Amino acid sequence: MDFLFFSPAFRKDRSFNITAGHLYDTGGIRSVLAGQMANPTFPVPLEAMRASMTFEDFKAGDSFSLGKSNQIKVRTAPLNHPNGATAYRIEYAGKSLCYVSDTEHVIGKPDQNVLGLIEGADLVIYDSTYTDKEFPNHLGWGHSTWEEGIRLSRAADVKSLAIFHHDPDHEDLFMEEIESRARAIWSGAIVAREFMRINLA
Repeated sequence: MDFLFFSPAFRKDRSFNITAGHLYDTGGIRSVLAGQMANPTFPVPLEAMRASMTFEDFKAGDSFSLGKSNQIKVRTAPLNHPNGATAYRIEYAGKSLCYVSDTEHVIGKPDQNVLGLIEGADLVIYDSTYTDKEFPNHLGWGHSTWEEGIRLSRAADVKSLAIFHHDPDHEDLFMEEIESRARAIWSGAIVAREFMRINLA
């Protein structure tokens, strides 16, 4: 939703390539963005953005390259979410980062799509909305737990895990407790915070 207020998109001197991996069969990324920027939900149409924009759809599971000389490698995987979602693995200069948001695991059955994508990654940013205790009350909501993030990361020989996508009801003290519990289980886990930066070099 923040795209509606992405000020660089309203500047004529800017250009963007906007891609998505799970909207291919529902009209594509351009159609979805144009729909949310239409009356009566928003008064400014997509056409008001003056930047040069191209819209590309791919299918979750595809791989592609970015950068002027295609030096950034991107792999993707489909995730288990009611409206679809895509996980990303970005590889550059010998380092790898995985972004795994909006996915619901099946208890006792590790997600093979996620395991294959995150194997050996330097950092995995994983959907940790709930705790294992809370999870059964949210089946079908499309989100996972920090404990499952640790289980997957350890099974895939990941170097570190960023616990993110926090439940809005989890206040700071609760998140500090989660971080303490997570690090007691596995020292590679941290709780993501606003403005946090992690150097993979």
